[in-house]
Amino acid sequence: MGWLNLVSLGGIVALGILAWLSGGCPRRVPWRTVIGSALLMLAMGAIVFWAPPARRLLLAVNDAVIAALHAANAGAEFLFGPLAVGPGRRTAAGEPSVGFVLAAQVLPAVVFFAALMAALYHLRLIQPLVRMFGRLFHRALGLSGAEALAGSSNVFFGVESAAMVRPYLDGMTRSELLTVLTCGMATVASTTLAIYVLFLQAALPNIAGHLISASFLSIPAAALVSKLILPESATTATSGAVPPTDETPRHANVVAALTSGAWDGLRLTAGIAALLIAVLGVVGLLDLALRGATAPFAAALGGPIDIERVLGWVFTPLAALLGIEAADVAHAGAILGSRAVVTEVVAYRRLADLAAAGAVSPRTVMVLSYALCGFAHVASAGIFVGGIAGLAPRRRDDLAALSGRALVGATLATLMTGAVAGMLYHRQPGVLGAE
Repeated sequence: MGWLNLVSLGGIVALGILAWLSGGCPRRVPWRTVIGSALLMLAMGAIVFWAPPARRLLLAVNDAVIAALHAANAGAEFLFGPLAVGPGRRTAAGEPSVGFVLAAQVLPAVVFFAALMAALYHLRLIQPLVRMFGRLFHRALGLSGAEALAGSSNVFFGVESAAMVRPYLDGMTRSELLTVLTCGMATVASTTLAIYVLFLQAALPNIAGHLISASFLSIPAAALVSKLILPESATTATSGAVPPTDETPRHANVVAALTSGAWDGLRLTAGIAALLIAVLGVVGLLDLALRGATAPFAAALGGPIDIERVLGWVFTPLAALLGIEAADVAHAGAILGSRAVVTEVVAYRRLADLAAAGAVSPRTVMVLSYALCGFAHVASAGIFVGGIAGLAPRRRDDLAALSGRALVGATLATLMTGAVAGMLYHRQPGVLGAE
């Protein structure tokens, strides 16, 4: 194990301590969840990074996702023509690309995956996987059945995963609600996974498999962090077992499921686009004001001051805990800081640009691809609180009060996932997919 791997190992411990401190140093430490989460993270990570058969499976999953994305692009190309093909490519009719256009080249994949997941759910192919992982998290991490079920469903769905445990939301303890929020914000749904794959597949050919791995690793990380912030102090209603999933058919047939899923995906893409327009616009205004206010000191500070630079200063020490090369720490801090405000979509795009320019090492790309894999940003807190409150209006005040802790917890959990990747990665052949 090299020096940087040891730094990553120390980072895992340091991030756990930060979670405990951010919760006010609660006296009751849930050791079963802490130890179980740490062991499960390390076991899952070791399988991905150290077991050759697992790497072959990872490659197969990665290739399947990439093939699905290429197939999904047929519909976008039919609608948008050369706008839908990436730089340097041509349409089937021979029209050259006009360059990168996020709305036409990336967001249509969200619609496709939303429709695909709706069809798989209708065929009852998703529910057994959700229950299988739910039982694993329930037994290994000491979570209540509802917490475990909500966490496992987050890998396949976004905020909609709360519907899996809707009957239990009103009776959940505050600790359970925090875990549900933290898990939701620390993972990414399959519908938005496509966006990050399209950004990074050139720099990291196996990125799809690694992002799926990161989303699974983030569940025990989120459980560990949330229980250190707010340990369970009461008996939960579902402590004995994982509750059943909803097996009621939602649609008349597969075509109806595809149609409904496509509409859900369209609403999701509209939400992503609207969020990016609003957040980036507000950040632009704040940057303008900040640059104006700090203009007299810009020369002394080495250049103009903006929000990204300030957040980069805040996140640089956290980036150093992940075990990346010293030359890349400042870049990593700026990217992680941007995720906190302008969403992971923008952060992944910036990481992809740096990777394409050769400005960061492959190890940094690998670690940050894990550390960014989550909805841990300010806008997400509002989305998850609002979405879950819609299912359980009586818990709106509790959810709102826990939103800040959940955002801190999700940020620490995703960073911990990146540190796990940094600890286990040592240039193994085939892990990046570029060897």
